[in-house]
Amino acid sequence: MTIPVEPVVVPEIVRRLARDAALTPVWANERGGLTFRTDDGRYIKHGPRNAETSMDAEAARLAWAARFTAVPRVLEVGGDDAHEWLVTQALPGRSAVDPRWLADAETAVHAVGEGLRALHDALPVTECPFEWSAPTRIADAATRGIQIPAALREPPPIDVLVVCHGDACCPNTLVGDDGRWTGHVDFGSLGIADRWADIAVASMSTEWNYGPGWEDALIAAYGVDPDRERLAYYRELWNAT
Repeated sequence: MTIPVEPVVVPEIVRRLARDAALTPVWANERGGLTFRTDDGRYIKHGPRNAETSMDAEAARLAWAARFTAVPRVLEVGGDDAHEWLVTQALPGRSAVDPRWLADAETAVHAVGEGLRALHDALPVTECPFEWSAPTRIADAATRGIQIPAALREPPPIDVLVVCHGDACCPNTLVGDDGRWTGHVDFGSLGIADRWADIAVASMSTEWNYGPGWEDALIAAYGVDPDRERLAYYRELWNAT
């Protein structure tokens, strides 16, 4: 995902969903999806239907997770034959890759690590109806025609099962003006998995967003020592799927 720098064509359905609110494009992804912020405290996600995720699935996950932690409240979800959309209420805070936090990587990285641990601690595994285990992800990739290397078909033994975020990259943690995490966004893949599936991706994403040298700081903020075997496996699985 990237912050749009070129002019963005606003889909007609997004204009209708915005009603009279002004729109600011805030994210674009590689599948042609766009996220807009309105000036009345909402976010509108719009994109083409795809085989990997769906906004209906994200809405269901948000509704479940909202019972336990700070996630965006779903206002509307819908779609047509080719596209889908999701409207949510904004949460306090800014993305951990907002320019404010890119200029203070130490604070942002610490907030992301602490926030991820708090998320894992808050979401009850025994009540979660969603799955994000390595076998589930490998099977899902196969349905999309992706061949997973044989070396990834045998994951390391489970360390600790948690309800994973599913896309714990730094942009999906929100950080308040006091430098502490305030919530999380983008829950389309939330599900039960080894905690290292999230930790691996969150720490790996520090280099994309803040430059080298921050991976272990995020893991320390989460509250564990680096597990190099599990980090390597789950990063390779992320890249492969």
